[in-house]
Amino acid sequence: MTTPQINSTFHVHSGQSHLKWSKAIIPVLTVDSHDIVTFDTIDGSNGQITTVSTIEDVLKFKAELADPLFGPVYVRGAEPGDTLEVEVLELKTAEWGWTAIMPGFGLLTKDFPEAQLKIWQLDPQGSYATFKDGIRIPTHPFLGVMGVAPAEGEFPTIPPLDTGGNIDTRHIVAGTKLFLPVKAPGALFSCGDGHAAQGDGEVCGTAIETPMQVKLRLTVRKDMSWVTSPNYTAPSSTLTLAKDGGYYAVLGIDSDLLEATRKAVRGIIEYMVQTRDLTRIEAYMLASVSMSLRVSEVVNVPNYAVSASVPLHIFMNTC
Repeated sequence: MTTPQINSTFHVHSGQSHLKWSKAIIPVLTVDSHDIVTFDTIDGSNGQITTVSTIEDVLKFKAELADPLFGPVYVRGAEPGDTLEVEVLELKTAEWGWTAIMPGFGLLTKDFPEAQLKIWQLDPQGSYATFKDGIRIPTHPFLGVMGVAPAEGEFPTIPPLDTGGNIDTRHIVAGTKLFLPVKAPGALFSCGDGHAAQGDGEVCGTAIETPMQVKLRLTVRKDMSWVTSPNYTAPSSTLTLAKDGGYYAVLGIDSDLLEATRKAVRGIIEYMVQTRDLTRIEAYMLASVSMSLRVSEVVNVPNYAVSASVPLHIFMNTC
């Protein structure tokens, strides 16, 4: 297939946002298939967390304002049954980000009931963010939210849907393509929730949340009838999980897959507390921005095995 000619560039600014998925929302742009669209997005808190925020701002956080969507963009020729190809061309973070533990939210809510907040300093041209002395996190910017309008109804922005939305999949970085099933005329694409880095599962409830400048190419596909939920393709080199230092992993075993995940995450937290001079809160946050999760076994019923691992190269002073 030849690469289509790019005819024009369109822009969605940070004020063109909405807080629900619905085909009734009027599009802010209309573009042709293969057009490039740029977006200026604010962070997933919708401005509730800033560079000068404190734990008090976390305690006052309003979840109903979170994960604003920027758009929607109507793509000519997109009809129900088609697929929208979203090619991620460029992602640029702001110079700051945040990670928080919010009471009642996250995988281990009972283990970590108190609010916490970390403000990060980011270099948009850099490849690492410093967690604390001796620990730095590779930055792999991506959008937590990309999706199209559902066929019917209105849906909040936090849960993911078959049409995309808050999928929080850290592998969909620049150089990848996301494929979304079109359910409404024009697809009505929106995006947001910029992350500088995230571990699988986003287990404490947040990643390194940051405003982001985005460049995407939107293409209507008539030849991908199997796409009924978000699919994506990425080169194997896009996101290196372990690099030269290898990784340390813990297996969680349980008859409930979610509980097996909790056990694995608790285990990796305990490993970091015991061996890396971290508090449990620090280890939970670090897991949320750097950890890999894998379903290692599902057939040996009644128990499942989930592995949680951390790449050892993030610990600069030890191997």
